[in-house]
Amino acid sequence: MPWSHARIPDQSGRIALVTGASRGIGLETARVLASRGAHVILACRSTERAREAASSIGGSTRAVRLDLASLESVRRAADEVRRRYGRLDLLVNNAGVMLPPYRRTADGFEVHFGVNHLGHFALTGLLLDLLTVAPGSRIVTVASLAHRAGPGGFDTKRARSATGWRSVAAYGRSKLANLLFARALQRRLAAAGTETVSLAAHPGLSTTGLWHGDLPALLRPMASAGLRWLAQPVDAAALPSLRAATDPAVPGGTYLGPAQLFESRGSPVPARSSRVSRDVAAQERLWELSEELTGVRYGFGPGSGDGPVVGGCPVTGVGG
Repeated sequence: MPWSHARIPDQSGRIALVTGASRGIGLETARVLASRGAHVILACRSTERAREAASSIGGSTRAVRLDLASLESVRRAADEVRRRYGRLDLLVNNAGVMLPPYRRTADGFEVHFGVNHLGHFALTGLLLDLLTVAPGSRIVTVASLAHRAGPGGFDTKRARSATGWRSVAAYGRSKLANLLFARALQRRLAAAGTETVSLAAHPGLSTTGLWHGDLPALLRPMASAGLRWLAQPVDAAALPSLRAATDPAVPGGTYLGPAQLFESRGSPVPARSSRVSRDVAAQERLWELSEELTGVRYGFGPGSGDGPVVGGCPVTGVGG
């Protein structure tokens, strides 16, 4: 039987944080979680849009300002969440940029890599102890079919390079990083003996705001034609994230995506991924680079039996 909205269990009493929750798949994810009884934190670059989104979905919600293009903003958002909450049951790393006008992040990183990966890497690390104290907690990182177009070879130079910033390869590299991160995190959580699990999901193709941005002229006709043929509505595109976040039968380390038409649409099932995304050595190289670039150190390794700690070291703040 295909997995659908009807199979999402009651979320009453759970606290969820969804990044990029003011529109598109993030908004739909937040809406469904709130409708099932969860208290949802909408973490968005615009507090005004987050509040408007929270008002539109109803239920128990809170808006938090989070600009993933600034590690300082990530730290402030994490501090605010930590002040208000003693635990976190769900973290959905959903926000992302795709082929935006040229800019670097506030910390000088190529914007796809900085926002889509490094910002979420830092946020997850800074909130990890709130997750590990919550029984059955889940971390979901949203990747993309485009990860297959992402070349590997992550290093400091590429992280800060403006070369190819407006290319599918740059976007794909950041989505590959999402998958590498989710899998490396699951390995660490399992080795530390925590109940918290890390999963990844991709939405297939959907007519979200990412496709209506500043696409290069050569890509616009192709994107428009492809979306008409393959795309699914946002409520369906959010299902892989929602299943990863709420289905206790899906184990940590799973990557979910749509089942039909080259994984572009359909009910969520275990998805395929590129060979490099499954490369443990590549995962570890990216992890070490991400700790170096963000200053956020999780405090346990892939084979460590030590759980994460905040404050008394091993997990440190940005720049710590």
